[in-house]
Amino acid sequence: MKYRNFPMVPRVVFGHGSFLQLGEILMPKRKSSEAPFIFFIDDVFEGQPLITEVPLLFNDQIIFISSEEEPKTAQVDVLVAKIKESFTEMPSGIVGIGGGTLLDVAKAVAIMLTNPGSAAEYQGWDLVKKPAIYHVGIPTISGTGAEVSRTTVLMGPEKKLGINSDHTPFDQVLLDPKLTHGVPKEQWFYTGMDCYIHCIESLNGTYLNAFSQSYGEKALDLCHEVYLGDISKEESRDKLMMASWHGGMSIAYSQVGIAHAMSYGLSYLLGVKHGIGNCLVFQYLEEFYPEGVKVFKQMQEKHQIKLPTGICAGLSEEQFDIMIQVSFGLVPLWENALGDNWKEIMSYDRLLQLFKKI
Repeated sequence: MKYRNFPMVPRVVFGHGSFLQLGEILMPKRKSSEAPFIFFIDDVFEGQPLITEVPLLFNDQIIFISSEEEPKTAQVDVLVAKIKESFTEMPSGIVGIGGGTLLDVAKAVAIMLTNPGSAAEYQGWDLVKKPAIYHVGIPTISGTGAEVSRTTVLMGPEKKLGINSDHTPFDQVLLDPKLTHGVPKEQWFYTGMDCYIHCIESLNGTYLNAFSQSYGEKALDLCHEVYLGDISKEESRDKLMMASWHGGMSIAYSQVGIAHAMSYGLSYLLGVKHGIGNCLVFQYLEEFYPEGVKVFKQMQEKHQIKLPTGICAGLSEEQFDIMIQVSFGLVPLWENALGDNWKEIMSYDRLLQLFKKI
């Protein structure tokens, strides 16, 4: 048996107001006054007080990015080309500030600045050869686990798939629960459920071992406290931030499962965002995750979240086929969910019927 030697985020700061320390964290990493830090920031913060706290020096640059759409390989390629054209020196580093979309863009650009070709060529497992440049992740919403994972999930010309590599994880993460203040309720629920569903899929998977289990169980406990418990808003922000961290860690030696595989299909064809996509699928997976779905519905009821219906109504056979092919392409997720003989359990038609419910 050969065991994987996984990288972890080597440095992390946690604490209310810790964002104000970003300048001193970046200072020793500055290579010269000509080598900027590039800050990718969710455009919802444009004109907000947060922007005045970004520690800009020399020719540092802020690039605002919309998180309305999932990140794309083509978008990453354009950003990389723009940075290479705009500066005479390689940047000192990339800083991503936002949700999973922004963190994934930051990770992908950091990789593609040192590796040739298009980001689409690196979608898959362990295809990246050269280390990325220094990159920092600062989540402003909790749940995706993108701040700690070794993947950056991108929509490519042919598939939605991550750049899974040892060079993907951030060199530094800054966790400031204050930054998650003011996240809209629906968004807070969908992104938190990404973490909850991560945990259910990881803990019920065939890949499970004590490493993943310890992180997954902790994340699940924290999700229960946040979504079913009676705790203050501040405590809830702290705990969801840690649930996201532990949920992301639980995937290192494990994998996600059916909800994520199907959510990728929805996202690829219809542009459905990841968090809500997971929820749309998960509600129909009682036969695979009975206890998980029961508790999910309790959380949904408590927070009065109504999921949209009829998302797949009126799709053609060809469109269903595209979603199914994208989903089936994620072999490790199916193996984790159903075992080596997953193809005998999840037939084409069975998956089609599941998609038709959404």
